[in-house]
Amino acid sequence: MQECHTALCLSVYIITFVLGFPANLLALYTFSKKVRKKSTPIDILLLNLTISDLLFLFFLPFKMQEVMNNMLWDMPYLLCPLSGFVFYMTIYNSTFFLTAVSVERYLGVAFPIQHTLKRRPVYAVAASIFFWIFSFLNLSIVFVMPFIRSDNPLNTTVGLNDTAVDRERKEVCYENFTDAQLRVLLPVRLELCVVLFCIPFLICSFCYINFIRILTKLQHIDRRRRLRAIGMALGTMLVFALCFGPYNVSHIVGYITWRSPDWRDKALLCCTFNACLDPLIFYFASSAVRKNVGSVMAGVRSRLNRCMSCHMLRALCGGINETAKDKEHKQEEINAI
Repeated sequence: MQECHTALCLSVYIITFVLGFPANLLALYTFSKKVRKKSTPIDILLLNLTISDLLFLFFLPFKMQEVMNNMLWDMPYLLCPLSGFVFYMTIYNSTFFLTAVSVERYLGVAFPIQHTLKRRPVYAVAASIFFWIFSFLNLSIVFVMPFIRSDNPLNTTVGLNDTAVDRERKEVCYENFTDAQLRVLLPVRLELCVVLFCIPFLICSFCYINFIRILTKLQHIDRRRRLRAIGMALGTMLVFALCFGPYNVSHIVGYITWRSPDWRDKALLCCTFNACLDPLIFYFASSAVRKNVGSVMAGVRSRLNRCMSCHMLRALCGGINETAKDKEHKQEEINAI
């Protein structure tokens, strides 16, 4: 069984939840408002990416509970495949939507006129539906795994052993796979790595490398705007590689060694961080998000200033009252004399 160090895993989960949840809620509000007013393909894609991240964060407390319970599953077992399914599906959903955003960005600078004429929000909606369905079908293996049993014909105590295996499996979540389960799971993981990570990563890298190359040649674009766009492209590729790379490498290693690597849970922590790093991509990719972030920060500063002013006013009033009381006290002492 893989063992996730409690302090490390819990710290990553808590940091991701505390930073990612409010940031993604702000992004959800921004993109929902913008899509209702005037939708563009990139807004629709980023809205779906935000929904995927929020769904991931919604089920993250189940992983926190699992870690705090020393990786033993003490919740209803039905929640195990459900939380695992959502957890893994939203990870690969992110790769699809990040790739789609990179394609949209690249086409916008490489073929500006043709892309503007053919740009339709309905294409982004169709692509989003396809990504959700494709991820759903590929990750449905999580629901299938508990029903795959040993096919050893020499086992004369199948009923007893199956009951023992089921009991042990229900003590942990999506771990301790049998040989029969590994024969199904490991090839599927390799397929997930190739189809849902390697191909999208290659497309994303191609689009953003050419996106940066074209932008560096366009001198009519404001320097600040160009640097922000290049930073967004480099940041997305870095997030893509660092967050999803180690976990998908574990699929390849697992297929070669025919067992789940012991460090697979550590690699999964990198994927977890993606939920709080995506809002940074939203910030660089959308002027509406930057505007809302500026409004929120301005509101926070205004409230802080008001609070500080109230405290200073109270302190000043308190000082004045104390001075008046001191004068009255001295006058009473004089009268007493």
